[in-house]
Amino acid sequence: MSHAFHLLNLENRIHTRIFVPVSKIDTFYSMFDDKKNTSTISFVAQVEDGSSLMFSQHEGMMDILPLRDALFFPGTVNPIIVGRKTSLKVIREAEKNNCIIAIFSQKEPEIEYPGKDDLYPYGVAAKVIHSMKMPDGTHSVLIQALNRIRLVSMDESSIKVRPRGIVESTPEARVGKGKLEYMTTVSMIRQRTNDLAKLTAEIPSEEVRKFVNNVKDSPYFINLICNIIPMDVDIKHDLLKADSEEIRALELLRILNSFIKLARLKREIEQKTHADIDQQQKEYFLNQEIRNLQAELGHNDESSNKFEDVEKMKKKAEEKIWTEQVKATFEKELQRLQRINPQSPDYNVQLNYLQIILQLPWDYCTNDYLNLQTAEKVLNRDHYGMEKVKERILEHLAVLKLRGDQKSPIICLYGPPGVGKTSLGKSIAASLKRKYVRVSLGGLHDESEIRGHRRTYIGAMPGRIIKNIIKAGSSNPVFILDEIDKITQANVNGDPSSALLEVLDPEQNNSFHDNYLDMDYDLSRVMFIATANDIHSIPSPLRDRMELIEVGGYLTEEKIEIAKRHLVPKEKEKNGLAEYKNLKLTKPALEFLIEHYTRESGVRGLEKQINKICRKQALTLAKQESIEKTTLTPTDVETLLGKPLFNRDKYQGNDYAGVVTGLAWTSVGGEILFIETSISKGKGGRLTLTGNLGDVMKESAMLAVEYIKSHAEYLGIDIRVFENYNLHIHVPEGAVPKDGPSAGVTMATSIASALTQRKVRENLAMTGEITLRGKVLPVGGIKEKILAAKRAGITDLMLCKENHKDIEEIPEIYLKGLTFHYVETVMDVWNFALLSEKVKNPIQFTFDEEKKED
Repeated sequence: MSHAFHLLNLENRIHTRIFVPVSKIDTFYSMFDDKKNTSTISFVAQVEDGSSLMFSQHEGMMDILPLRDALFFPGTVNPIIVGRKTSLKVIREAEKNNCIIAIFSQKEPEIEYPGKDDLYPYGVAAKVIHSMKMPDGTHSVLIQALNRIRLVSMDESSIKVRPRGIVESTPEARVGKGKLEYMTTVSMIRQRTNDLAKLTAEIPSEEVRKFVNNVKDSPYFINLICNIIPMDVDIKHDLLKADSEEIRALELLRILNSFIKLARLKREIEQKTHADIDQQQKEYFLNQEIRNLQAELGHNDESSNKFEDVEKMKKKAEEKIWTEQVKATFEKELQRLQRINPQSPDYNVQLNYLQIILQLPWDYCTNDYLNLQTAEKVLNRDHYGMEKVKERILEHLAVLKLRGDQKSPIICLYGPPGVGKTSLGKSIAASLKRKYVRVSLGGLHDESEIRGHRRTYIGAMPGRIIKNIIKAGSSNPVFILDEIDKITQANVNGDPSSALLEVLDPEQNNSFHDNYLDMDYDLSRVMFIATANDIHSIPSPLRDRMELIEVGGYLTEEKIEIAKRHLVPKEKEKNGLAEYKNLKLTKPALEFLIEHYTRESGVRGLEKQINKICRKQALTLAKQESIEKTTLTPTDVETLLGKPLFNRDKYQGNDYAGVVTGLAWTSVGGEILFIETSISKGKGGRLTLTGNLGDVMKESAMLAVEYIKSHAEYLGIDIRVFENYNLHIHVPEGAVPKDGPSAGVTMATSIASALTQRKVRENLAMTGEITLRGKVLPVGGIKEKILAAKRAGITDLMLCKENHKDIEEIPEIYLKGLTFHYVETVMDVWNFALLSEKVKNPIQFTFDEEKKED
C-alpha cells in the first residue's frame, strides 16, 4: 500500500506531497508553527521490503547558513566558526526564535555571497545549540544536524542580508534489522576505520577506536563515520546524496579501502625514503617523500619535467645543422641524461652541457652582403679616414665574391686611444651584414676564460670565445678582441695569451678545443679583429699570427670633419638639442676647441668637450626657453668652457745656439720637443743630463758627445773646449718622463750648435737614431710626428733615408706644406741643419795656459 504525506507551507500557500510505499505507519508527532511558516512531522514508516524510513523532517522557508570547506551529516553535532555578517545574522535569528536553519556547503570557498548555483544541492536542517563570541570578533557555534534536505530555491534579495530559501525534506531509507549483508558491511567499516586511524596521523586512533567500538546499533553510525573521516567536500556530498543507508555504507567502505591503500603506500615510501637519504640530506626529506609519492601515483613532476626536457632537446636537435660526429656525441650524452636521476646533482650539469651544445650555431652562418659599393658607403659613412682598414675589408669582400668561400682574416688594429678602432668593428659588421660580438681582454689573467673549464669542476662553464659565439647565433660573426695588448701573460692561472694562439691561428682555429665543450669547434669563418694601443706589449708569437694595420691619429682638419659629421649631431641628440638645427659650431670654433682644449690623437676628449658645450646650451635653453646665439665662435667656446687647458708648442726660432727642435711619439700622438745645450766653464769633461730622461735617451746623448769629440776638427772645434768646459743637456717639461733613441740626431745637432755657436736652420725639426759611427737609423711614429710638426708651424723635416718608405704610405693631405730632407749620416744632418752664420753675441772660448815643466 502507499500513503501520501501532505506537508503544508503557508508562506507559499502550496502543499508538498510525498508518496511512500509502506505497510505500517507509526507517527511520533506532528507540529505546525504559524510564526516560522514551517511544518515538522516525525514518524517511522515500515516499508514493504522490511526496511523503514525514519522521519524527523523539517522543510519550508528557512534561513540558510553557507559553509566553506565543510559538510555535515544528519544526527551529528559539529562546532563551526562564523565570521561573515550575513551568517552571524542567521545564527542570531535562530538563537532568538529557537528556529531551525538550513546548512549547505559552498562549491567555491572564495565566494562571499553565494547564490543557489554556488551551493551544493543537498544539505541538512540544523539546530543551533550554543554560540559564543571570540576575541577576534567571530563566533564559535555548536550545531546539531537533523534531517537531510534539498535546496529548492533562494530569495535573491536576501543573499547579502540574511540568506533565505525554500528547502524540501528528502527522507533516507533505513535498512531493516537483521539484514546480514548490511551488518557485514557495518562490521567491515568498523574494522577499516580502526585500520585507517592506525595508519594516518590525521585521525586520532585511540579516540576513534573507543567511539567505533562503543557505538553499536545507532541509526546514525554510518553518518558519524562519514563525518569524522577527512575527505573533500565533493566526496562527502556524494555520500550525503545517497538515498539509503545501505548505499551510503557501501560507498563509504569503498572510500575507506582506497584511503587505507594510499596510507599503506605512503608508509612504504616513507620507509624507502628513510633508507635512501643520509644524515646530510635530512633537510630534503619532505620533498623527497612527496616526489616518491608522486612517482608511485604516476604524477611525478620531476619525471614529467625530465621527459619534457628530453623531448624538447630532441626537437631542437632535428633543426640543427651540424656534422655527424657532433650529432653522435649529442645523442650519446642525451642517453646518459636519461639514465640520471633528476634529483642527482649530475642531472643539472648534464642538462646544461646539452643545452650549450644546442645553443651553439655549429654550421649555421649568415649570408655575407657582397655589394662592394654599398659596403664602402657604410664604412665611409661611419668613419672618416682609415683608408687602409677600409681597403682591407673591401679586398676580403672581393675575394669572397670571386671564390664564394674563404677563411676570414685575422686583423689587429693598433693605434692611440680614441681613434675609433673598436667602433670600426661595428661598421665592418654592418657593411658585411654579419653579427657583431665584442669581448674585452683587458686584465684577463685566467687561461680558462679563453678555453673554458672542465666539466668536472663545480660551476664549470665554456670560455668567452664559445659563449660569445652562442650570443652571436652564427658561426661567422665579426668578433672584436678589444685591448689585446693588455692581457695578462704567464701567471699561476696559466697563460691567456698562449691560449689565444689557437684562436688566432688560421691553420688551427678550424678545430678550436674548448675544455667545457670537449669537442672541436670551427672558428675559421669568424672574422677576428683585435685592437691594441701598443703592439710591442703583445707576445711575438701572437703578434705574428695577426695582420697588423695601423690606425694613426687624426689631423686637426680631420678632427674638424669628424666633429661636424658625427660628434656634434650625436651630442646634440644626447642632450635634447636635436630639434635646434641652427645650433652649430663654426670651423674656427672647432679648430680652437681642438687646439686648446684637447691633447690627443683621437677624438674621445673632443667628444667630451662638445658634450660639455651642449649641456651648457641645454641649461641656457631650460632657463630662458630660447638660445640667443646659435652659431658659436671661438670666443663663445672660451666663454662656455673657460680658459684654454692646453697651449700647443710652437717653433721658438733659431736665435739661440744649442736649441734644436725634435719630434717625439707619445700615447696621445706626436709632440715636438726642444733639446737645449748649454756650456759652462769648469774643470771640463763633465756631462749633465736633465729633463727626466730614460736610459736609452741618456745613452743617445753620450753617443752624440763622443761622436762630436772624434769629429771636432770637422766642425772647427778646438779640442781644448772639452777639457775646460762642461756640457749640460736639458729637455723641457721635466715632470714628463722621456725615453727612446729617436732624439739622437737632435742631440748631436744641439751639442754641435752650442760648441760652434752656429745657428740652426729656421723652421726645421728632425728625428732619428744615431750610432757611434755616425749612422742615422730609421724610427717609428712618423705620421704622428708629422702631425705634431704641422701643428707647430714646422716647414722642414729631416729624417733617415730609410724612413722614405713610411712617407710614401702617408696620404698626401698629411704632407702638404712640408719639405722632407733624407740623411744617412750625422754629417749630412750638420751640413744641412747648421748654418755658417753665428748667433748674436756668441760665446768666446778661452783656455788656461798649460803649466810648464820645471
